[in-house]
Amino acid sequence: MLKVLHINQSDSVGGASIAGYRLHQGLIKSGASSKILVGSSNRSTTLTQTIPRIALLEAVLKRVFIPFGLNNLHIVNTWNIANHSFFLEADVVNFHNLHLNYFNYLAISKLTNIKPTVFRLPDMWSFTGHCAYSFDCKRWMTGCGQCPYLETYPAVNRDNTHLEWKLKKWTYNNSNLTIVTPSKWLAVKAQQSLLNCFPIHHIPNGLNVDLYQPLDVSMCRAVLDLPLEKRILAFAAQTFQDPRKGSDLLVAALQKLPAPLKKNLILMTLGEGGELLELSVDIPTVSLGYAGGDRLKAVAYSAADLFVFPTRADNLPLVLQESMACGTPMVSFDVGGVPELVRPGQTGLLAKPEDANDLAQKIIELLEDDTLRYNMGQKCREIAVAEYSLELQSERYIALYHQVIDNFHDSGSKSVRLDI
Repeated sequence: MLKVLHINQSDSVGGASIAGYRLHQGLIKSGASSKILVGSSNRSTTLTQTIPRIALLEAVLKRVFIPFGLNNLHIVNTWNIANHSFFLEADVVNFHNLHLNYFNYLAISKLTNIKPTVFRLPDMWSFTGHCAYSFDCKRWMTGCGQCPYLETYPAVNRDNTHLEWKLKKWTYNNSNLTIVTPSKWLAVKAQQSLLNCFPIHHIPNGLNVDLYQPLDVSMCRAVLDLPLEKRILAFAAQTFQDPRKGSDLLVAALQKLPAPLKKNLILMTLGEGGELLELSVDIPTVSLGYAGGDRLKAVAYSAADLFVFPTRADNLPLVLQESMACGTPMVSFDVGGVPELVRPGQTGLLAKPEDANDLAQKIIELLEDDTLRYNMGQKCREIAVAEYSLELQSERYIALYHQVIDNFHDSGSKSVRLDI
């Protein structure tokens, strides 16, 4: 039986955590053994454990590294993961999100020379001087430094981004990794980065398309206490305070909608802080709060006429996959990996980045055309089942794991290949 260990920041909170946990579930369903080591856990299971920490020593070192803009280097126990029973018994290790104050990236070289390792990139952080998304900055291609976005997530106190970039490069030069990107967009970025010394594969995230499927609209709206005669516009984010998710652009777009349309519209939000949006738009708002349960999310997507996602930067957003699987067409911006899901004329419409006027026009176009929305909804479901099922993702990962294991034991050498 193939034994897989996942290392992630959490097993339940955030897109990278949810994607990693879904893969874990899919692997088990496919007959593999799968366990998880995390920075923090909200699940009670023998298959998940938190990574031990040395709190006092970390607190002392944190005072040294954090003021100098060097996040995560104070975490000293990462090297000891090599002695954990989950690690010792694993045939292959799968890294996920490594940048949320629980993992020291300098330990990658040690861990990956002991066990064959796959690194699924949730964003750009692995090859930048600190940021998860670089927006219009391309300094990560040449070494970072003079960072224009020190405050962007994960923020740093001082511009030592060139040093962090160099430390990552040194680590990778002494590591043995295989890279996986959920989007083709991120695969291209990785090939242009300091990760191009490793094999790079494109495997989209998967989801349970039996759980996320179109449900009866009347039933879903009754459950959520939403009127049948209104148009429902949905928006989801872990927190609406994150500037990258573009809640300000959504507000600007909604303010530009014609009055007759707004009279027949309700905004439904999923995430922390959604109730605050009603103060900024003259549209009734129903806030469901942070929805961690798949069933509630499937009901919400199915109740909506249109899902709008005004992101400024993203990889392959899970919420768009979930909306697709529930047969709800989408409107978003033409950024990152979003066009791989929001396919103009098929599954939704794309607006020009940062253009609230264009976003408003796309919303109007779809809300006013019932036939177009219906046809897009059918196509959404068709593509989700054909391309993003959890079973298909698990099959691809299992095949890759076996390849990585064989290569590791044969030679342990690194090669360059871009597989998109």
